[in-house]
Amino acid sequence: MPPTVVVFAPSPLLTVTIEDRAGVPDIHVHAGGQAVWQARMISSLRVPVVLCATLGGEAGDVLGHLLPSEGVELRAVPVDSRNGGYVHDRRDGDRDPIAEAPGSPLDRHEQDALYELMLHEGITHGTALLGGPNSDDVIPAALYARLATDLARNGCRVAADLSGKRLDAVLEGGPFVIKVSHEELLADGRAENDDPATLVAAMRQLRAEGAGTVIVSRAAEPTLALLPEGLQDGSDVLEIRVPELTPAETRGAGDSMTAGVVASLVQGEPVREALRTGAACGALNVVRRGLGTGGAEAIRALAERVELSDWKK
Repeated sequence: MPPTVVVFAPSPLLTVTIEDRAGVPDIHVHAGGQAVWQARMISSLRVPVVLCATLGGEAGDVLGHLLPSEGVELRAVPVDSRNGGYVHDRRDGDRDPIAEAPGSPLDRHEQDALYELMLHEGITHGTALLGGPNSDDVIPAALYARLATDLARNGCRVAADLSGKRLDAVLEGGPFVIKVSHEELLADGRAENDDPATLVAAMRQLRAEGAGTVIVSRAAEPTLALLPEGLQDGSDVLEIRVPELTPAETRGAGDSMTAGVVASLVQGEPVREALRTGAACGALNVVRRGLGTGGAEAIRALAERVELSDWKK
């Protein structure tokens, strides 16, 4: 069985985007949401993905056709709850929201079914990436604590790209990778300001609470990465600089970075090389309008230009 990443997608989104094509509206319909974009990027690096999701309502019916793709196996729980979605207009170059539906909360039975599915697939394949729902009301944070802990107890490595109560929850399972943005650290009260030394202190606290590799994206500033204990060669904190590229879509870079790091580690790459690949995934994502997209060859070429250096106070 090839190395496979199981991605947790509590409630995928149906996305409709209106683009301009030679003066004529061009309508694009895709599956979306953090976990979906991460699954797409992982599969682009030729790592198989099992996507565990709930599908319900008319949006869920459509998503059932859109989600399976090359390298992505959909394992879905049918639910009475409705998947969310959005309609965005990009004809003038900016993203103008026309309508957005967050998706409805999962009831107790639906939560249990999704939990059981994710537990089974995570134990079977050995690596899980936990993404968040589009709305805080879809699924409680406490489920993340149980899931991360139970997966880890049964030999499954857990990675997470979360914030707030869900970040606090997954730390109980000792995740081998945590990715968070500096804005999220500030919003969560884990950092008082965006000074690098303050962010590094918050990263060390995350490691003290159970995390392995901790990655903090900082918008246009270099990403910071705290290496796991025992893997340091010099400083245990790295600055990651990516090649300068002209963005077409700034959203999704952090999600793509997480996906690239996890995919590389599953393939057996050292942590530093995984960080290079993840940074390249994030950089390539911003030059494309499709979130979580990119070709493996372009990612590898960009990874060679990613600079890692020891962070100095």
